[in-house]
Amino acid sequence: MDGIRLGADALSTYEEGIKREWLTGNGLGGYASSTVIGAGTRTYHGLLVAAPENSPGRFLLLSSLDEEISIDEETYKLAAHKYPDTVCPAGFNYLTEFIQTPFPLWIYQPGDFTVKKKVFMVHNSNTTCALYDIESRKEGALLKIFTLVNSRDFHYTSRSGYLSFSQKADPAGVQLESSNGFTFSLSSNLEYHSDPKWYYNLEYDVEKRRGLNFQEDNFNPGYFESKLKQGTSRFFIVASTGDISSFTLEEVEDLYTGEINRQNLSALNSKLTEPFALKLLMGTDSLVVKNPSSGENTVIAGYHWYSDWGRDTMISLPGLLLIPYRFVEARSVLIHFAKHCRRGLIPNTFPAFGGEPVYNTVDASLWFIHAVSRYLAYTKDLLILAEIWDTVDNIIDNYFKGTDFGIGMDSDYLIRQGPQLTWMDAKIGEWAITPRAGKACEINALWYSALKTASDLGVHLGKDVSSYETLAAGVASNFENVFWNPETNCLFDLVFQDEAGNQVKDPAIRPNQIFAVSLPYTMLSPEKEKAIVDRVGKDLLTPFGLRTLSRDHPLYKGQYHGDAINRDTAYHNGTAWPWLLGAYVKAYRKVHNYSEDSLEDMRTLLQGFNTHLEIAGLGTISEVFDGDYPHSPGGCIAQAWSVAEILRAYVEDVLGIKP
Repeated sequence: MDGIRLGADALSTYEEGIKREWLTGNGLGGYASSTVIGAGTRTYHGLLVAAPENSPGRFLLLSSLDEEISIDEETYKLAAHKYPDTVCPAGFNYLTEFIQTPFPLWIYQPGDFTVKKKVFMVHNSNTTCALYDIESRKEGALLKIFTLVNSRDFHYTSRSGYLSFSQKADPAGVQLESSNGFTFSLSSNLEYHSDPKWYYNLEYDVEKRRGLNFQEDNFNPGYFESKLKQGTSRFFIVASTGDISSFTLEEVEDLYTGEINRQNLSALNSKLTEPFALKLLMGTDSLVVKNPSSGENTVIAGYHWYSDWGRDTMISLPGLLLIPYRFVEARSVLIHFAKHCRRGLIPNTFPAFGGEPVYNTVDASLWFIHAVSRYLAYTKDLLILAEIWDTVDNIIDNYFKGTDFGIGMDSDYLIRQGPQLTWMDAKIGEWAITPRAGKACEINALWYSALKTASDLGVHLGKDVSSYETLAAGVASNFENVFWNPETNCLFDLVFQDEAGNQVKDPAIRPNQIFAVSLPYTMLSPEKEKAIVDRVGKDLLTPFGLRTLSRDHPLYKGQYHGDAINRDTAYHNGTAWPWLLGAYVKAYRKVHNYSEDSLEDMRTLLQGFNTHLEIAGLGTISEVFDGDYPHSPGGCIAQAWSVAEILRAYVEDVLGIKP
C-alpha cells in the first residue's frame, strides 16, 4: 500500500518540520507520536504514551530517543529539541526523507553515514519498538542513543524537583521505577550505560500557542552504545511496561513484520480497493481500541487527548467498523454501551479510561439506535437485536416519559432538553457558549428517525410497535410548523422559552438542520429538503467541513486558534467540522436524485482531503478547520468521526458500496 513521503523541503527547518505530526496506536488507547522531525511540540508527544491496565488515563513514559554518531572529532546529533530561544540539537539538518507506510521511517544522511530509523508499537501491548539500520562508510564510528524518559499524566508537564527515578541496569537494558509508582523497561542489543542527568526547560510550541504549560524537564537515565562497523549494522531499542528483558533483534523484526501483516490483513478484509478509500481506511486503525481495564471494545474520540465518547462512537461506528467489516468489534461496542445505559441515556463519556460514566448528552442514545440499525443492515445479526432490544425500548420510553437533564417529550411530541447536551457543548467555566436548551432541530430529526427505526427493528422481533408509529406520526405533524423558517427558507436551529415564558425561535444558520435531510427517516417535502441543502451549501460549506455558523451572524468567528477562551468561543460559532460532511454528502445526493453530476460533485469534495492527509496529522483527518480561508486545521490531529464519516460517505454515497 502506498504511503506518505516527505522530502527535504518539508523537513529542513524547524518551522516547517513541526507542522506535520505522526501517530501510531497500540489498540489500548496508548500511542507513540511526535512531529516528523522528532521535535516534541505537545505535552502529548512521546514514543511511549502508555495506557496501563490498572491506572486510569494515559501516561508519558518514553519521551524521545536521541541518537548521535561520533568519528574523528566530529559528532552528528540527530535529535531535535526546543529550549528557550533556541533549537538544539537540530538533527533535521541531516534528515533527507520521512516515510509513513504505515509506520514512520526516518532517513538521515550525516556525513559518511545513512541512518534509517523505524518506530512502531506492538498491538494490545504498551510496547514501543525502534529499529535502526545504520550504514557506515568509515570504520571506527561510535553510536550513542540517549533515552529521555518521564512518568506523568499526558495532560500535564513535570519538573525534576517533583519526580525521581531509580534504575536496575544490566548491559542489555534498564528497568526504571519512578517516584510516582510507574515501572517500565528499556531493552536493546546495544550496550547500556547508566549516566543519570536531567534535561531542563524543554519547550512545547503548540502548548505555548494554546496558552497552556509549555516547559518541562525530562530525565535521561543513561545511554545505549555500540561501535559501528563498516557496512550495515542493525540495532533495536524497545520500551515497555512489560517484561522485555529477553528480546532479540530477530524477535523485534518479527514483531514489525507482524504489525505490517495486521495492517495489510485489515485492508484485505475491508474488500476496498479504491486508493483514496484505502488511505482513509489506514487512518481508522488507532481509533478502535480495547479498554485496558475492562477489555471491552470502544472508540477513541480523538488523539491526542480524548477518551471514549458515546456520541462520537455511535456516529463513528459505521465508518470505523462497518465499512472495514470489523463486525465482531462493532457488536462488542454496541453491547458495551448498551450495558451502561441508564434511564434511557447512553454515556456521554467514560472519563480517562476509568471512573463512572457521565451521561450529559441528549443525542448519544438516538445515535445508538441509528448505529444498531446500520449494524443490522450490514450483518443481519438478529441475535444482537434480541440482546439489546430492551435498551432500544428503554431509550424510547424514557424520552417519552422524561429523564435526567430535562430531557423529555412535550405535548407536541417534540423533545426538549437542558443546556449543554447537544454536540455543540463548549463551555468556559460556567459560561455555556452555545447552551441550546429547548428544542433543537437535529435532536427532533433524530427523535423521529429513531422512532421509525425502532419500529422497523421491533418488527424483526415480532414486537408490538404501534406506540412508536403513533409517536412518530405526532412528531411529523408538528416538526415543520415548529422549525420551518420561511424567511431563510430553512430550519430554525432552536426553539425555546425565554424567562418571561415567550417562545423564541433562533434563526441562526447552523449545520444541525442537515440531519433533517440525511437521516434514514425524514419529515419534510422534497422541496424543503432541497432548500435546506442549498442554504447549507451556500452559507456553511467549506472544502473541509461545514461551518457551525454562517459568516453574516454577529457571533461568527472564522479562526480557531489562541488560548482556551478564543478557541472555545469559535468552536461552534464558525469553525468548520469535517464529520458534518458525511451528512451533507448524503443529503446532497438525495435532493439531486442521485444524479451523475451530484456524484462527481461529492467525489471532488471528499477527495479534497487527499491533500490534508499529508499535513497536520499524517494519514488522518483533523478535528476542525478554520471557517475562514485558507481553512487551516486545528484541534485533535486525528478525530474519529472526521475519519469515519469521510470514509463512510465516500464508500457508501460516492462509490455506492452499501449493505
